[in-house]
Amino acid sequence: MRVKPIRTDEDHEAALKEIDRLWGTPDGTSDGDRLDVLATLVDAYERRRYPIDTPDAIEAIQFRLDQEGKDARALVGVIGSRSRVFEVMRRQRPLSLNMIRALHTHFGIPAEVLIQPSGNNPKAA
Repeated sequence: MRVKPIRTDEDHEAALKEIDRLWGTPDGTSDGDRLDVLATLVDAYERRRYPIDTPDAIEAIQFRLDQEGKDARALVGVIGSRSRVFEVMRRQRPLSLNMIRALHTHFGIPAEVLIQPSGNNPKAA
């Protein structure tokens, strides 16, 4: 198989088979270089063909809390008072810039996810 752009599902399948064959080859060899190039091409094709939507900010916060075995009470003092936390989590109040910064710092949630408007929130446009 010669290395070429991946434009179709058939090209994608052939590249995956070649990657499987080359898997484990040493770096710095011609087969290792071929593996790196094919993996890069497959990654680019999959990102284009099967894009993943950015998660909703509130869903991302809830996901992180779930990962850490916590609930919304863990946000008290990070983004505000208990009532403020529950307004945000019920989508009744948008995240402020200070809240976004605090969530990013304390929980490592990517800021680009947090700046997305949350669904069902008329104030967060």
